[in-house]
Amino acid sequence: MTAVNVYKQRPDNLQAQSPLHHAGLPELAGKGHPNAGIRLREKKLRGHLTLRGDANDPSFASGVHTALGLELPVALTLAAEGETSLQWMSPDEWLLIVPQGEEYATEQRLRDALAGLHIQVVNVSGGQTLLELSGEKVRELLMKSTPYDVHPSNFPVGKAVGTHFAKSQLVIRHTAEDVWELVVRRSFADYIWLWLQDASAEYGLAIEA
Repeated sequence: MTAVNVYKQRPDNLQAQSPLHHAGLPELAGKGHPNAGIRLREKKLRGHLTLRGDANDPSFASGVHTALGLELPVALTLAAEGETSLQWMSPDEWLLIVPQGEEYATEQRLRDALAGLHIQVVNVSGGQTLLELSGEKVRELLMKSTPYDVHPSNFPVGKAVGTHFAKSQLVIRHTAEDVWELVVRRSFADYIWLWLQDASAEYGLAIEA
């Protein structure tokens, strides 16, 4: 079996910056309309890991549960426990998001629990960020932004899809009633931030820390 070097992508002695660091979201917190229909929060610097393996192998599913305490999600769904979530991306790929600073230990646990299996774990934390949108007008904003059907009958809580958004692509996750998340690639972060400001103007936008 080939040895794998696992290292901290964000060493403790370095100050990391989120893809939207320059937008100054913390300084904008609390300055929006008090009755804003949309509230935005960057869940910045979370650990993002891609996991690949054989979903039909009981040993793989069991190992994932041992390492994460989560069942392996099926197509177009996500499983979550607290701030840790595991999302189906394709028949053999999942996106794992964990609290800041836990990605290194989580990857080690996964590799230990899945030792001997044909798997892949890649830390992609530096390449994307997570935006949370909440409020009664989020669905309307999404309807203006994506061709994907976000009607409750087609996009219930617990569903997650990769799709077109504005003129780019991202992942939309419905995590709770009136709460959605966008997984945004670093290279599109500026564009998505500007789009969200414009698309939410008629509903009112408030930034949360």
